[in-house]
Order: sequence, then C-alpha cells, then structure tokens
Amino acid sequence: MKADNDPVILSGRGEAVAFITLNRPDQKNPLDKHTIHRLHELQRQLEEDKAVQVVVMRGAGGTFSAGGDLKGYVDLYKQPKAFRTFLTEFHQLLNLMEASKKIYVAIIEGYCAAGGLELLLACDMVIASQSAKIGDAHVNFGQLPGAGGSQRLPRTVGPMRARYLMFTGEFIDAIEAERIGLISKVIADADLEAFISKLLSRLSSMSPLGMAGMKHLVNQGLKTDIASGLSMELDFVHHYATTSRDATEGLIAFHEKRKPRFI
Repeated sequence: MKADNDPVILSGRGEAVAFITLNRPDQKNPLDKHTIHRLHELQRQLEEDKAVQVVVMRGAGGTFSAGGDLKGYVDLYKQPKAFRTFLTEFHQLLNLMEASKKIYVAIIEGYCAAGGLELLLACDMVIASQSAKIGDAHVNFGQLPGAGGSQRLPRTVGPMRARYLMFTGEFIDAIEAERIGLISKVIADADLEAFISKLLSRLSSMSPLGMAGMKHLVNQGLKTDIASGLSMELDFVHHYATTSRDATEGLIAFHEKRKPRFI
C-alpha cells in the first residue's frame, strides 16, 4: 500500500483480486492529471501480474468520485498541450481497462459524477450501494465529457436516456441507474461489504481464460454488426473449446462431480 498522500492506493486481497482506491476523500476523490497518471501506472502494473483476475475500483470516504478537479482545470485549460496530454492519458487508461483480460469491478458509494461516471462506464461490472447518486453533471458547470462519456453512455443506456442525463446534469439514484442498465446491481448499504466479499470469491473462482474470453466476445461484438459478431463468436468459441485446457477441465470436473481446477 502506498503512502497516505498518494491520490490512489493499490492493495491486494488474496492472489486473484486487487483493489484500487481513489484516495482523496476530502476532495471527493477528483480525477485530476496526477490521479489519472497514477491510475495508468497501476493499470500497467496489474496487467503484468498474471495472478490477478479481478480489479476492484472504489473511492475512499464513502464517495466514488465527483469527477475532475474543476479548480485545477482553470490553469490546465491555459496549457493546451498539457490538457491534451491529460485527455489522451485518460482515454488510454479507459481503453486499456476495456481491452484487458482482467475483470474490472466498480463499487459505487456516495456520488459518482462526470469523470467518475466515465471511469464507471469502462468497467465490466458495477455494484452500487442503495444510497449512491450517479450523474453526468458536466453541463452543470459548462463542461463536456472528455474521457469517452459522450460515446460510452449512449451505448450503455441508449441515446435518449444518455441525452437526458447529459443535457440536464441530473443525478439519479442507484435503483433508477440499475433500471436503465447503467449499473449491474444495487445492494442495501448495510449489506454492501458482505455482498462484495461473496461476489469476489465467486469471480476469482472462475476460469481466468473463460472470463477473459467472455469479456472479449461481449466487447468485440458491441463494436460491430450482429452478423459479423456472430461469425466472430463462432470462430472464437471453436478455437477456445478445442485448444483451452480450462474448457476441457470444466467438462471433466462436471462429470467427476468436483470443482474445476482452472489454470
């Protein structure tokens, strides 16, 4: 674990799960250039750790992230080259998370807004406490989503709902966010930690190759038309089933009535 003044803390849980925690609760965990750069470093570090299957992202102090550092942007906007570098690194981070074979799980408590929402949208699974509030909120202060929000949000909840959230800057509660497909599941605040523990145990017991393959199929399919996606699925699954130890091990374990021993 890093020092307390680090904007992001990385800690491990067993061999298969790593936690990344945004660590400036006094400022509602802003996603400024220093935080994004640190997240980029940690993401690359985790990619090299073959034992980690699941990466959990959450915020310290009961808030996921209220978005960018609006005060800091005043100076950053006066430095076009530096601002371009910041946006590029933010884009790269989220693209790498989506392309990763690891499963990224966001735990949303308190507020999740603007850049925080853009970070959420790049995760594979989102669990929110019932009291959480989620919104785009850029427009409330005359800002625009610059880390993919204008592209990922419509693809996640549909263009009509996305435009409403983006144009009004309105926050919605976790139940509404689940209803429109913005998050995976809502959990009562008091039950959140117990649910997370069970979920992570379940995810970390799955086949790493199977999970990575499932993520690849979904993400690649969303980038193309249905006919091309079906063709891609056929080829990918044929290769996986005929060459992967995990695919065969799962069938043998079922036949022998035991838990699979995945790689």
